[in-house]
Amino acid sequence: MKIAILKEQAAGERRVAGTPETVKKFIALGASVAVEAGAGATASIADDAYAAAGASVGDRAATLAGADILLGVQGPDPASLGGAAAGAWIVAGLNPFGERARIDAYAAGGYEALAMEFMPRITRAQSMDILSSQSNLSGYKAVLDAAAEYDRAFPMMMTAAGTVSAAKCFVMGVGVAGLQAIATARRLGAQVSATDVRAATKEQIESLGAKAIFVEKVAGIEGEGTGGYATEMSDEYKAAQAELVSSHIAKQDIVITTALIPGRPAPRLISDAQIASMKPGSVIVDLAVEQGGNVEGAVAGEVVVRHGVKIVGHRNVPSRLAADTSALFSRNLYNFLSAFWDKEKNAPVLDEEIGNAIRLTQGGKVVNERLLAS
Repeated sequence: MKIAILKEQAAGERRVAGTPETVKKFIALGASVAVEAGAGATASIADDAYAAAGASVGDRAATLAGADILLGVQGPDPASLGGAAAGAWIVAGLNPFGERARIDAYAAGGYEALAMEFMPRITRAQSMDILSSQSNLSGYKAVLDAAAEYDRAFPMMMTAAGTVSAAKCFVMGVGVAGLQAIATARRLGAQVSATDVRAATKEQIESLGAKAIFVEKVAGIEGEGTGGYATEMSDEYKAAQAELVSSHIAKQDIVITTALIPGRPAPRLISDAQIASMKPGSVIVDLAVEQGGNVEGAVAGEVVVRHGVKIVGHRNVPSRLAADTSALFSRNLYNFLSAFWDKEKNAPVLDEEIGNAIRLTQGGKVVNERLLAS
């Protein structure tokens, strides 16, 4: 069983899908590991570190030659995978809805593509969940990005020259990223409030010492879709939430939006009129900007100014903390493959619950029900 760790080809992608730690663990399972030269350079991992862990390091052709499992952060270009074993697994974040043509090409090439972002949110799969591990650090980084753009201090400071008021930070969307954003903003000394469409998050918000901002007495406030994800809300709820948020957002210095709906464009949370109501010098960080954005006027890859408010739209936020996010992503991949490792076959054998959830292609066809239904 040969496992190949590929160098990422996507522009701006600094993460890597394997570390010396996971290389050692895969070898201990009985696999051989090949790493493409330079794969870890942007995540502060030298080729020598992989070699010391027991991997062979070479060019892409040598890395792919006869490989049974190809590990990536983002889905590799199907045209660049020549030499891999017939039916090789591609295990990565594959963006199935956004890159459907690439998925079709994996099927045509005979690969078995496994989308790690389709991992079901069940207890035994928590350690395999790339969305959670990467979102955690995205939420942290969002607050640091806000602090970098905000021209005032976060904590209240008592000085001989007078008092500096604490920044007011509002987090919209309380999933993994939102919870970490709340915790990080609190650690920096901000006054933090948060909201979400899922009523169950109110207790989580308050447990972190933040104020929960929720629509009351409107039907359909649960907002919980399958697998713990948020879902679309009723028009009545959206109107009530917009009114509540408008009155609250005008008083905020920092707003961080994190709302995503799988397979759909990001919901619009902040309008241009709401931005105009904020104080000049305020900062909004839109973590959903690559899926269409939660904020009107946000631009992917740019920091723009509207009505005196900075709107931060960095792409691929996890990649901005490449060393730590790579370590977590790599452990997710190892935890996944090792959980299904069959010692007799010296290969992973997936069960139906997880296998059917994440498998996109098999036997030359697209087989995933979520993709076929879209």
